[in-house]
Amino acid sequence: MSQVTVPVSTDLPASTGEPRRGSRRRRRAPLHIVLALITIAWALPAIGLFVASFRTAQATNSSGWWTAFIPPWEFTFSNYEYVLTRGGFWDSFLNSFFITIPATVLVVMISSFAAYAFAWMHFPGRDALFLLVVGLLVVPLQVTLIPVLSLFRDASIGGYELNGTILAVWLAHTGYGLPFAVFLLRNYIGGLPRELFEAAEIDGAGHATIFFRLVLPMSVPVIASLVIFQFLWVWNDLLVALVYLGPVPANHPLSVTLANLTTNFGGNWQFVTAAAFVSMVIPIIVFFALQRYFVRGITGGAVKG
Repeated sequence: MSQVTVPVSTDLPASTGEPRRGSRRRRRAPLHIVLALITIAWALPAIGLFVASFRTAQATNSSGWWTAFIPPWEFTFSNYEYVLTRGGFWDSFLNSFFITIPATVLVVMISSFAAYAFAWMHFPGRDALFLLVVGLLVVPLQVTLIPVLSLFRDASIGGYELNGTILAVWLAHTGYGLPFAVFLLRNYIGGLPRELFEAAEIDGAGHATIFFRLVLPMSVPVIASLVIFQFLWVWNDLLVALVYLGPVPANHPLSVTLANLTTNFGGNWQFVTAAAFVSMVIPIIVFFALQRYFVRGITGGAVKG
């Protein structure tokens, strides 16, 4: 009997993956367009401020910033030259570092210990105390200025008066930043695996070992997010520094010095536009250095606990 060979086609049907991806892109196109428009609208004020920082006061007062791109161009660096060579500017720049870095470190350290205690240590009144700390989030900062200022005026540490000193600003920023910091870190740390802590306790690890060996390394994303929030808030703060430092220019941070660039009649504001972008350099560097942790830290702290 003869053997019949039947040809078998090896051609496979075309994959439907590419059409599906194309249809998915088409469905998401309106969302992308809306997000792009929102981004542009959000960035327009900053773009206008940046353009105005390179224009003279006369040009800015006579026309809108968008006309700067129409010839003849009248861009100038005189605003930045005035700001960067102004007496006391670089001293204020260093003062901002001297105020912001300790105020950020203190908040991160204290809130980390407190968040671990609220999440994994059992003591009487733990929940009530945590609710009290979280409740401080709704207290307006302005209502505390006079009582705290009176306290600093009458208080001293080792004969060192607090009133009008940078130490007072450190303590004030630490107190104002702790409620949100404890709330954020407690929710994140409370969502860490319980089995991990139980295994560490079985191996004989105490709270200090668990905190420094387990909790801190696993909480880097949320700590980085907290550093961004606290650093930006303290760096850009004007009210707290102005109230607690008083009229002493030697201790003023950059925010107070920039506010003093304008006259009593609202003049010289073109210098403020240039100074604003100079002051933005450091916060932008901090944000982009830690931004890869930012989303993970915020979402983890928001949904866990």
